[in-house]
Amino acid sequence: MKISLGGIVSLIYIGILTVLSALAYVLAPDNSPNANQMHLSIHSKPPGFKTKMLLLPLDAIPEKGSIWTGKPATVEKIPIKSWRITSEQLEIQTYGTAEGYFKPIPIERFSDSILDKASFEQKWISNQDFILGTDKFGRDLLSRLLIGSRISLSIGFVAVFLSLLIGVVLGALAGYYGGVLDRAIMALINIVWSIPTLLLVIGITLVLGRGFWQVFIAVGLSMWVEVARLVRGQVLAVKEKTFIEAATALGFSDIRIIFKHILPVMTGPIIVIASANFASAILIESGLSFLGIGAQPPIPSWGGMVKEHFRYLLLGKAYLALLPGVAIMSLVLAFMTLGNALRDYLDVKT
Repeated sequence: MKISLGGIVSLIYIGILTVLSALAYVLAPDNSPNANQMHLSIHSKPPGFKTKMLLLPLDAIPEKGSIWTGKPATVEKIPIKSWRITSEQLEIQTYGTAEGYFKPIPIERFSDSILDKASFEQKWISNQDFILGTDKFGRDLLSRLLIGSRISLSIGFVAVFLSLLIGVVLGALAGYYGGVLDRAIMALINIVWSIPTLLLVIGITLVLGRGFWQVFIAVGLSMWVEVARLVRGQVLAVKEKTFIEAATALGFSDIRIIFKHILPVMTGPIIVIASANFASAILIESGLSFLGIGAQPPIPSWGGMVKEHFRYLLLGKAYLALLPGVAIMSLVLAFMTLGNALRDYLDVKT
């Protein structure tokens, strides 16, 4: 049986987004750390907005960055409407100022000794395009979306890894040994299962503290129960098979039987639930960021971007909240579709 077209499209989409996320600082127009260059004078500009930028040298030389963490700006970018050079100084007209008012800037701030307009413009004036516009702080929205994808994908990988690590081990031990150990693990599963997921994550986050990695750990610790229940049920069924009895008769250790003979048989169901957990982790992180206890500013997060701009839904600039919202929706839909496709593909009964 072949995997469905929806599953293939979802896999391609996830692959493309993963590549874009890895190369976010290479592709983003604003490659500063967290794409946090603010220009309040041009806040909430529509997609396709263009402006000239004055590149004003900074007094202090910033630390060197990388393509993985972003490169600190070496100049301060100032959006300007127009500019001119007099015999003694540079004068600029910025956004939000009265028409005809020019702000003076000492020419000593620049390294040029010759005040030639053409050469000055070539070196210190740039044209910048904001393909998706700017947010309420004047930051490039496209850059924030690209870098924010790292949060959603990273939390998915970390949360799924933790949930599989805990859930597979506890579920396998409960199903294989049974007895008191099984009852104790099932009691723990039922207790954790009875607590609403979002409430549990909020509680763990408050204990660990608000931050980037704390959210990852909290989400992972809340998602292992489904994996454990699935693995326990599968182990209970598989351990009665003839080949497991043969392995026991040959004197194989319990660890070898569990991890080399039982768990490989359950690869399909585990992959399917991992895909579903990936989507759930993205939604939970987005909800936490919307509530203000997820990834903290200035780290860009799709859920945090929705929180910052949801009021703009009624102010004629709904795209500021809809763009990150659509990004969350499309990624979750892709993982859910991929999970359903894998379930059908790996189910030998179909």
